[in-house]
Amino acid sequence: MSSEMNTGGRPTYLLVDGENIDATLGMNVLGHRPNPDERPRWDRINEFARELWGKPVTSLFFLNASSGQMPMPFVQALLAMDYRPIPLAGASHEKVVDIGIQRTLEAIRERDGDVLLASHDGDFIPQIEALLDGTRKVGLLCFREFVNGQMAHLEEKGLTFYDLEDTVGAFNTLLPRVRIIPIEDFTPERFI
Repeated sequence: MSSEMNTGGRPTYLLVDGENIDATLGMNVLGHRPNPDERPRWDRINEFARELWGKPVTSLFFLNASSGQMPMPFVQALLAMDYRPIPLAGASHEKVVDIGIQRTLEAIRERDGDVLLASHDGDFIPQIEALLDGTRKVGLLCFREFVNGQMAHLEEKGLTFYDLEDTVGAFNTLLPRVRIIPIEDFTPERFI
């Protein structure tokens, strides 16, 4: 966690691409649809966002509601965790969650605020790159090994990556990930 605690000043905007996080977790990490105990603890992600830069957080969770239905138990849980659910609907060919996040990132560019995006998707590269103007902090909450390759190049421009498992602590269970581990971060106890 950063020691840059300042309760005043500009806010942090946390934007969650829940579909992308869930799909990446299921297809790439677990190899199956995540069980309830394998899913991220969204409250921990929200808390991480609050503590990281010590600023007030506006937490937006984007949902695809194109079917006309909303998962009300999940929406209620998000509200209880101080997220603002953003249920979006559109035609079957429209990626409504991506469009909603893109528009929100563009709107944030016109405001004074830092940004944390939870996604691995390359569809947000132009908007994230535009936010990397040297006046704000911009971070990506992700599994680093599954981030879009072009998005990974934005680290050179100031994008900071925060691992959902190791840095954020968003999971109750150890995930079966195979990835490169810097030797200074290697803890054999995790594997034995």
